[in-house]
Amino acid sequence: MANIHRVKQWVMSRSTGLISREPEVIKGSGCLLKIPEMLAAAGHERVLVATTPGFIKRKTLEPFFEALESAGIEATVFSDVVPDPTIECVEQVATAYVLGNCQAVVAIGGGSVIDCAKAAAARVVRPEKQIRDMKGLLKIHTKLPDFYAVPTTAGTGSEATAASVVTDTVDGLHYKYSLNDTCLIPKYAVLDPELLVALPPANTAATGMDALTHAVEAYTNKYPSALVKEKALDAVKLIYDNLPVAFEDGKNIEAREKMLQASYEAGVAFTNNFVGYVHAIAHGIGALYGIAHGQANAIILPYVMEQFGKKAHKPLAELAKAAGVDGNDDSELAAAFIESMRKMNKLFGIPEKIEKLKEEDFDILIDRAIAEANYTYPVPVIWGRADFRKLLFKLKGN
Repeated sequence: MANIHRVKQWVMSRSTGLISREPEVIKGSGCLLKIPEMLAAAGHERVLVATTPGFIKRKTLEPFFEALESAGIEATVFSDVVPDPTIECVEQVATAYVLGNCQAVVAIGGGSVIDCAKAAAARVVRPEKQIRDMKGLLKIHTKLPDFYAVPTTAGTGSEATAASVVTDTVDGLHYKYSLNDTCLIPKYAVLDPELLVALPPANTAATGMDALTHAVEAYTNKYPSALVKEKALDAVKLIYDNLPVAFEDGKNIEAREKMLQASYEAGVAFTNNFVGYVHAIAHGIGALYGIAHGQANAIILPYVMEQFGKKAHKPLAELAKAAGVDGNDDSELAAAFIESMRKMNKLFGIPEKIEKLKEEDFDILIDRAIAEANYTYPVPVIWGRADFRKLLFKLKGN
């Protein structure tokens, strides 16, 4: 069975690299205000702006809305996107787009906002398909309206990825799953560091560790291309150099800008070589217990990399060097890099264990992780149920 998985994973990895693309990147302080003139130049007169209540309440986006008005662009604003967007929320955003006769989408927020807006745009262009019908790989096959992704956290990389993660409810249980199609890659990634200066330290840390997880999983997976290696290595260096700075001083524009770049590059890396068991377990844990995705990833990451053993030592050693971690050989470097992740978690106040984790939920979490990962993610070592159970016992608090 493992050999069959490997063949499928190799085909998927190579195919993704051939059909993937990158957004056009707009970056720098205040670059959000370039969007209205870009919309006007494209001939758009009506746009959907998806965001969260906080941005409206704080009036952070007032200059942007004024610029839209000056450019003659009418905005339909949906500001009720919830964390871990539900199917209902996606449908509400899609309805707002249709009722507003919109021609483009601007998603301003964290990964939840961008993912929700992506899924909504997919519903707009494929109205005959429900979200559940788009679950998995390459089920959309239709170009989205012009899509401007404006991240207000540096972590999910959704501004660069072909994925949209949504939360569904089946038989009373919450599920997180992904829609994955290259048409979900935004046309534009707008990286404005000024939108991050008010992000609290805890959110800065969790989303930054999410970006680190993307880079590490894409790099340690089998079959990374030269592009994947370049982006992942650069992302890891940027994160180690700048995440502690951004955590301590949220108003440090340079650190914020570099973390946005790191998140983007990590997003490109995993778009081209997938994530792995960290995400497969984190999705289940996040859905069942309401734990923030970045925090779940941060806790799980060192345990998974450690449990991969020697198969992951070489790529982890290469990542260690990019992070500025020392060691005499691959084994020492890998161990030191894993320990450095734990030290960062401790610095950021991220716990070592998942206290909410219940043994009676292990089988559900294992079923979901295997279904998500084993056919697609080219992890260093393919795990069976016993391996996942071993990991979950390590993660479980006393």
